[in-house]
Amino acid sequence: MAYEPWQPGMILTADRMASISPTWRAWTPSWTTSSGAHLPSFGDASIDCAYAESAGTVFWRMEIIFGATTNFGGGGGGDNWLFSLPVSASGLPSCIGFFELNASVDVRVVARGRCVTTGDVALEISSGKVDGSAVTTGGIADAVSPWAWAADHSIRGSGQYQRS
Repeated sequence: MAYEPWQPGMILTADRMASISPTWRAWTPSWTTSSGAHLPSFGDASIDCAYAESAGTVFWRMEIIFGATTNFGGGGGGDNWLFSLPVSASGLPSCIGFFELNASVDVRVVARGRCVTTGDVALEISSGKVDGSAVTTGGIADAVSPWAWAADHSIRGSGQYQRS
């Protein structure tokens, strides 16, 4: 049942409660690039992503820990990564949540999730490293930004946005 704002005289039913009560569901995002070339693949990565909908809002969480057979693409700094959303967004919000990009305990940065299409989010690097050193390859996360990715590196994030 699609969400419908509460109106006087409506009867509370199980379907109505289901339409307004978020239930978390697993989702595996598609992982592509801005050019569509140099495509990455998860390989044996550990993927734990879920989302829930309540009214017109989508809540999401993502945890990806890359594995030995993960392919990070090879497009360099000009072919940015995109992750698909579980449900299309209503527009192109500049912030739908935040991510931790993690190479090690001391090598982490924060990224802002920005919709580049109504179905895809890019991870815009928004901080320096926690050890105080500068990020030498900033912009949007890709195969070499904010560093050369490897097995056991991870992406973790959460947020919300308005659905289409």
